[in-house]
Amino acid sequence: MSPRQRVRLLRRGVFWLLVVLILVYLMLPFYWAVASALKTEAELIQTPASYWPQAPSLVNFQAVLSNLTFVRGIFNSSVVATAVTMMSLLAGAFAGYALGQLRFRGKTPSMYMILAMTMFPQVAVLAGLYAVIRLLGMPSLLSVTLSYLLFTLPFTVWVLQAFFRGLPQTLLQAAQVDGATMMQSFWKVLLPLTVPALVTTGLLAFVKAWNEYLFALTFTAIDREARTVPVAIALFTGQSAYQQPFGEIMAGAVIVTVPLVVLVFAFQRRIVAGLTAGAVKE
Repeated sequence: MSPRQRVRLLRRGVFWLLVVLILVYLMLPFYWAVASALKTEAELIQTPASYWPQAPSLVNFQAVLSNLTFVRGIFNSSVVATAVTMMSLLAGAFAGYALGQLRFRGKTPSMYMILAMTMFPQVAVLAGLYAVIRLLGMPSLLSVTLSYLLFTLPFTVWVLQAFFRGLPQTLLQAAQVDGATMMQSFWKVLLPLTVPALVTTGLLAFVKAWNEYLFALTFTAIDREARTVPVAIALFTGQSAYQQPFGEIMAGAVIVTVPLVVLVFAFQRRIVAGLTAGAVKE
């Protein structure tokens, strides 16, 4: 074996070692959640801790699925996350089209303002937003849905404008020469080309809305019927005030992760296409 082949083999070995380490680092929390969800309460508190349940049991999953608050939380999270995703994509597509393809006064300041909105922490706007919602008397689910747009819409607009800006101006000009209006050019020519970007940004917006906790906890503090699933899991209680139901919490975390995994596998080709779009210029 030549020295060059040895160096190449060594590099490949180091590369795959890093891949394995990263995979273990990413998958270990999910593995521990599944293992803890399959353990009984006695096995969860025993020391030393076991890495896999001695007698796997579904009692925690049964307890979680029989909890009406948790089931209602899944329904509420589904409604809120879907509504937030649809509104973010609808408004983000129009804004991305305008910022990426059209020329108008104040375009650059508008883009920097949108980017700046993504930098504000949720805690900084929580008090003021809560006061406005109380003043308007909004229902809890509606207030949660509209508040989520504060962090999903700027991200969606910023990403989509980059995709629209990468589309050739000749497409828009050719559509206008053929007699298409601005709306027809957007709807029939440019928007179909951005489907991978819409899927990618839509999935990320859905994940953000599905996992959000702070706004949901604040705006549903009074209305228990409107609690989303992260809040429902955080407020799990044991049989006594001193008992923490770790097994049920882990079972609930595993259950709410499954829809996200299913979505990623269902749209993985679109996601890859959206992430790599524009990487190669012809």
